[in-house]
Amino acid sequence: MTAELVRGQNHTLPQTRLEIRVSAGSPVVAGATLGDENGTVRGAEWIAHPGAHRLPGLEVSRQAAAGHRLAVDLEALPDEVHRVTVLLALPTGVGGPTRFGATAAPFVAVTGLDGTEIATFTLTGLDAESAVSALELYRRQGAWKVRAVGQGYAAGLAEMLADQGLAGAAELAASIQEAVARSLARSVAPPPPRTPEGDRVRHASGPSDPHPPTAPQPQPAAHPPTVHQPTAPQSATHPPTAPQPQVPVHPSTAPQPATPAHPPTGTDPGTPTAPAAPTAGGPINYAHPRRQHAAPPPPPPAAPPAEPGQAPQPVAGDATGWSMDERLYNQIWGMFEDLARAAAAYRSAVDFAESRMGQELDRSLSDPRNRIGGTGDRAREEARAKRDELIARAREVLDRDLAQLAAEAAVVEPALPAAYAGWDNPVWHAHRIPMELPMALRIGDLHLPERTDLRIPLLVRLPLERGIWVDSGRTASEAAALMDTDRLRRLAMETAVLHAARLLAVYPPGEFSVHVIDPAGSAAGSLAPLVDAGVLAGPPAAGPGGVASVLAHLTRRVDLVQMAVRAGAADALPPDLDTGEQLLVVNDFPHGFDDRAVTQLRYLADEGPSVGVHLLMVADREDASAYGPVLDPLWRSLLRITPVADNHLADPWVGHAWTYEPPATPPGSRVLEQVLAAVTAARRAAGR
Repeated sequence: MTAELVRGQNHTLPQTRLEIRVSAGSPVVAGATLGDENGTVRGAEWIAHPGAHRLPGLEVSRQAAAGHRLAVDLEALPDEVHRVTVLLALPTGVGGPTRFGATAAPFVAVTGLDGTEIATFTLTGLDAESAVSALELYRRQGAWKVRAVGQGYAAGLAEMLADQGLAGAAELAASIQEAVARSLARSVAPPPPRTPEGDRVRHASGPSDPHPPTAPQPQPAAHPPTVHQPTAPQSATHPPTAPQPQVPVHPSTAPQPATPAHPPTGTDPGTPTAPAAPTAGGPINYAHPRRQHAAPPPPPPAAPPAEPGQAPQPVAGDATGWSMDERLYNQIWGMFEDLARAAAAYRSAVDFAESRMGQELDRSLSDPRNRIGGTGDRAREEARAKRDELIARAREVLDRDLAQLAAEAAVVEPALPAAYAGWDNPVWHAHRIPMELPMALRIGDLHLPERTDLRIPLLVRLPLERGIWVDSGRTASEAAALMDTDRLRRLAMETAVLHAARLLAVYPPGEFSVHVIDPAGSAAGSLAPLVDAGVLAGPPAAGPGGVASVLAHLTRRVDLVQMAVRAGAADALPPDLDTGEQLLVVNDFPHGFDDRAVTQLRYLADEGPSVGVHLLMVADREDASAYGPVLDPLWRSLLRITPVADNHLADPWVGHAWTYEPPATPPGSRVLEQVLAAVTAARRAAGR
């Protein structure tokens, strides 16, 4: 049974191999100090922090983040160590909050390696403090215990280290903050398993189980719709995925893995895993972030109770989650599910009313005497009146549900972070390149014909699970068929540029690279924002030689990382290998591709996502028909979207055809240029 500690309370630790999980309202620096019998830290080598993340028996994260996992093996600690103090500090010089009183109370949990909670502690009552000693693991008479400390320091990390007897505390604190501010730190701990998805818990309506089940639950509506392919069925937009392997890499090249991001985007069963074995560096983890089985921090305050007869007032973030981003994410998918159910119920009611009218007419007119004259006319009128009454009742219920969802959307949309927000959201004008990866990315909107102005953001999990195909074919939809071929291809490439720019804007500086293949140079105008901002990994590749060079480079990267995965050979990776996420934008496929290039592209589509290489293709499938069925697996592996609105997204759960609206910047807006300029500035500041 979990012990919920208050400040000063202690609890016996039943085991010595532990994980300490931290969840905060904003990115924090997490570390730990080792103390002797008197609690004194004898030197800098007794402190695990982002710049020196691993000590015997202790490993901490290598970046500032809103969620952390610290690995502790008490038996592996030196004999002279009698105390392990977990410390949290707000990073400086990054534009975030400067005191804990301005953010949500941090939550700390001590768990076993299987995720079972032993003790938890919520650090309430903090105000001007910018650093805090959260927990203390201490040895007493040969047994280890945990104590909830919660001691804050207004002067920050330096004061806290000095309080533990460390000489040169100010210099060490400054070096830690400088590394974090420059984004030089990298996270090493694998994220915990994700909770089952799709459960939309309304805190305002009643209490919920604080411990979500650990087994996958059937939630068909929580999955986004599938994609209609021209000739082949398409799998779900977010199929369940197996945990991906982790690669040890050199610290100088290790990327920043994702932070908890359900996306929910598909149930991903799993159990918590043990910390990675010590290696020469931190592991590359391209798997999707897992969610913790432990109870999340308390939700935000619910809206005031509604007046009798009135619908409850919507609240942004009114869903379960460890952070506001996760709550908003779950709320958006809850809105998707609610809209799907409401429309399905209405359509079912209409079908029932039509079927009932037909049955009543058949019964009434089965007697030949009623087929003519006033009797037959009255029977028809009565049957139609009953049908109209049933449909009117169903429409009334639908309108009520749609009005409530529209009110919720009006509250949620302005509260969305940049990764979830539309290009017309003001959040982009004050956007700062983040230090940690968001949970998901918005790639468009969904709506149904019952109310076309009610748009639900279409979110995909990060890192990307599959590539994206922007269909530039005129036969893809009615709207595309009415459009000039050149204009449609230009719109498709502009859509791809918007997706690439958004990915660059939500990844930490230097953790995401974009390569472009434009064999004939036909997309120069559309690519101008990326080229002018200098955010591409290199000039757009043109001609057969350029295509071959880029594909060979990315294929080599996939091969090397896969070999490192299998062999655990951290030192075997070349020092110049970029282990960050890679995006390859391909324009006008298959023009400029020979058989070898096509084979390499298929290889990247199949093997690339698991090691951080993703495709964003702009192509007309009919243009590739000369290759025959050899490319069918390629198309099926990609998420198909369109540059114009089209109802090609199929929902197998209720049979809806969702209309997809591609992203677009407001007319005359320079938001794209501003965002790319911010990406460039962040890279320059980080020395990338």
